[in-house]
Amino acid sequence: MFMGTLTAIVLLIFGLLLKRSLSEVPGKLQGWFEVIMEETLKIMDNVLGSRERSLQYFPIVFTIFLFVLVSNWMGLLPLSHVLVGEAPLFRAATSDLNFTIALAVMSVLAVNVLGAAAIGVSAHLNKFFVNPLRDPIGSFVGLLELVSEFVKIISFSFRLFGNVFAGEVLLTIVAFLVPYAVPLPFLFLEVFVGVIQAFIFAMLTLVFLGMSIVTHGEHSNEPLVHA
Repeated sequence: MFMGTLTAIVLLIFGLLLKRSLSEVPGKLQGWFEVIMEETLKIMDNVLGSRERSLQYFPIVFTIFLFVLVSNWMGLLPLSHVLVGEAPLFRAATSDLNFTIALAVMSVLAVNVLGAAAIGVSAHLNKFFVNPLRDPIGSFVGLLELVSEFVKIISFSFRLFGNVFAGEVLLTIVAFLVPYAVPLPFLFLEVFVGVIQAFIFAMLTLVFLGMSIVTHGEHSNEPLVHA
């Protein structure tokens, strides 16, 4: 909770500072962010099929990416010696399974809420609940879809937790056995892993969102398959 709150504060302060420095002639920092946002929107266009949808859902997807990314990187601060009891205070929030499960629940919940808002509550529920007497195969598929929603939470949370926690353990062991310069390559590797894990989490959210905002009949016509 401490590191998650600290991550949110860091992002808030950085966002406010970036907003105050915005100009029509972008500086280096603003230019980099504009490039990143434009490339993100292009990826979303391929998944969602239109720039209008991409702009609509960009805030939640990009916020998830930034939050997970900064959470991963916060665990790389050289402050692991600060302890609360026997636990390090400045460990990455994403190296705690409770945190990743909560994040996964919020992601899956947001996907379903936005899906229901896009196609209607009734149409969204029909993906999961079908009259077995009228369509037994569709009813079974709907049951599988419902189960898959809970599987997404497990997949989201354990993938992120496992990679970040394993990276922190690796850095701790290497720093203990061979301190100073030797851990640096592993540190840079974890910086890269943090980016990849944040990208995967955000992309999976995006793909599931793209599947949620269309009905079953539209899936075959969506450009989602080209993502």
